[in-house]
Parts: sequence; structure tokens; C-alpha cells
Amino acid sequence: MNVTGRPRFAPRWLELRERADAAARAPELLHPLLEWVAAQPPPVGPPGTPRDLVIRDLGCGTGSMGRWLAVRLPGPQHWVLYDLDPALLDHAGARMPVTAADGTPVDATTERGDLATLTADDLAGTSLVTASALLDLLTRDEVEALAEACVGAGCPALLALSVAGRVELTPSDPLDAEIADAFNDHQRRTDQGRGLLGPDAIAAAVTAFERRGATVLVRPSAWRLGSAESALTAEWLRGWVGAAHAQRPELAPEAVAYLRRRLEECAAGELTVAVHHTDLLALPGPSSRSAG
Repeated sequence: MNVTGRPRFAPRWLELRERADAAARAPELLHPLLEWVAAQPPPVGPPGTPRDLVIRDLGCGTGSMGRWLAVRLPGPQHWVLYDLDPALLDHAGARMPVTAADGTPVDATTERGDLATLTADDLAGTSLVTASALLDLLTRDEVEALAEACVGAGCPALLALSVAGRVELTPSDPLDAEIADAFNDHQRRTDQGRGLLGPDAIAAAVTAFERRGATVLVRPSAWRLGSAESALTAEWLRGWVGAAHAQRPELAPEAVAYLRRRLEECAAGELTVAVHHTDLLALPGPSSRSAG
């Protein structure tokens, strides 16, 4: 697999955001997922031997999706954790849960690689593909290829925490909208020849999966950050404003002063932030379930 051309994330940032990610993910998507899995023909295997759910976690980072999801799914599970960074893979593999929701075993293996070249053949026998905070880092072609691979293999995809392009800061500041617009433009930038989707990723993914006959459900999954999450808020602010400044250098020195004000409010416990994301579940094949 190709292992170049994607951003790498510091473990500290991934650990800081894990609790907010867990609180934001949309648990209501688990019921239709479990219904779909239960409705499938039993897998071929030795008589009387239950087959593990095979779950492939793309861009797993430190493994937060596995830690959140494995304990919410019943039945024995085998997770395959993919990432570009071997240090993150070591971290993720070592911290996976060992039991599922019903006490059956969970195990995991790691694989260094990129989802860009995954095909339906690679996903043969897969029960579920997952990813968290990944879709917005992809190009339109990569989203199309991911949908093709998942639907072609007949496996559902649970793709969580894609940026929605909206943030709400309280109290408000006159520069909020300009910083947000610049950040969204940065998310849509061309990076090493790759035109990233940023906040357009969810719409692109819905179209890609539905075009291939999948039923797609989307639900909001916003971070709600208050004084208890001040460390995460401060780190997010630095990255958010930094990306906006990188996209529009003419924002300096206003962006520098803005960041200083916001960090002071954060340190004083006076700032709350809603960072909007969207979770998506794609179920192969026709269904009467509404995606609304």
C-alpha cells in the first residue's frame, strides 16, 4: 500500500481529543448497523464455530475508535488497525479492549498502510469498515474509491467525526466568521497535488455511496467544549487559527491578536466552543430505512 502523502498527527493531540470524540460520536447509528449485521446470512465456517466480526479501522491513530466501538458491539471481534505511523500503530494495538459488549473476546492486528489503494478484494470477508476524523482529509477520487471498495465487498462503513465547516464560539468575536472561512478554505486546499474535500467530504461521501446503491444515514456529532475541556480547546484554537493564517497570510496581525484574546478567555473559563462534525453510516444494498 502507498504510505505517503497524508498528514501525521501527534499522539498528544489525538489523546487530548479522545474524550470529546467519544462524547460526540452518534451512538444512534449503532442500532441500524447491528440490525444490518444480524440480517446477513451466517458466515461460512466450521459448524458450531462463531466467526469473528472483522472490523477494519482506517487511519486508526491511537485507536480511539476501536476503544469506543469494540465495547459497544456484541460478539467476538477481530480488528485490523491501519495507519501510516508505526508509533501510532503500536499505541493503538496495545490499548484495544479485550472483550466485546457481551464479554466475548476482541483481538487486533496492525498494518501500516494507506486506504487509497484498498479494493473490494482487500475487504473480502470484512464485516465493517470504520474511520474517524478521516473523510475530510480525502480527495473526491479517494472517497469514490472507498465507496466502491466497501459496497463492492458488501460491507458497511461507519465514518465518524468529519468536519462540517461550522463552529460556534461564545462569547462571539467580530473576527470569528473570517477565521472560520479561512480555515474552511484551508481544509479544501490542494496538498501535494491532492485537492482535499474538507467540509465538502460528507456530501461527496453520501453521493458516492448512494450512487452505488447503499443506504446512507448521517447524524450530527459536535464537540461541546467548556471549561472542563480547556486544554483541548486551547490546542484546537492554535490549530484552527494557525490554519486560517496559513491560508490567508493577510490576516496577520489580526489573527495573532484574535488568538491571544481567545486563549485568555479559555484560560479564564469564559469560552465555550461547539465544533460541528457529522457521522455517516453506509449500508450496502437497498433498504426502506430513511436517511433523514
